[in-house]
Amino acid sequence: MNTIKNIIFDYGNVIFNIDFKKVAQAWKDLGITNADEFYGHRGQDDVFNALERGQISPGEFRDRIRVLTHKPELTDQQIDDAWNNIFVGIPRGNHELLLQLKNKYRTFLLSNINAIHYDFVHDYLKREYHMDDNADLFEKTYYSHLLGKRKPDAEIFEHVLYENNLDPAETLFIDDSPQHLETAKKLGLQTYLMSAPDTIQQYFTTNGLL
Repeated sequence: MNTIKNIIFDYGNVIFNIDFKKVAQAWKDLGITNADEFYGHRGQDDVFNALERGQISPGEFRDRIRVLTHKPELTDQQIDDAWNNIFVGIPRGNHELLLQLKNKYRTFLLSNINAIHYDFVHDYLKREYHMDDNADLFEKTYYSHLLGKRKPDAEIFEHVLYENNLDPAETLFIDDSPQHLETAKKLGLQTYLMSAPDTIQQYFTTNGLL
């Protein structure tokens, strides 16, 4: 661990707490009974991946949701509200920790996200923290829908490594998805699986990385 010079952070359930069960409940609240067939943390319909790669528009995504749910009457707002229900909040102290780490390491954000969630997160940051975005917390931020690539594909990791001239052996990647970590390991990165009740604040304190 003392070889770490760079840290790449995932966003959901690493910095910003999310809850997939809340989305499932939101679908049910809309009368959707087959959500388990097309949406989940470990597997989901390709429409979610396409949205995260920026291959389809939010409008095309919403139309596909109406087809998958057999509910053509769903409004754009209902779909967005249910989909955004995944977000819980940012634990107090996370932003301060990231700023502290930025002074010691080269730090980056690498998030699988989509246009709908991207807008929600930025509205949340502005409303709760008076921040326009996450840019000040990292050397650079990377969002899948803007890159046209998503984890766990090797291409998105290679993009970040190459663009910033990072040595994988000196780079720590923190994520909550085992499948993303597997790709990172194959590329030579050090990795850490973030899983509740662990937090980044606990991790960096207990491992002497502050």
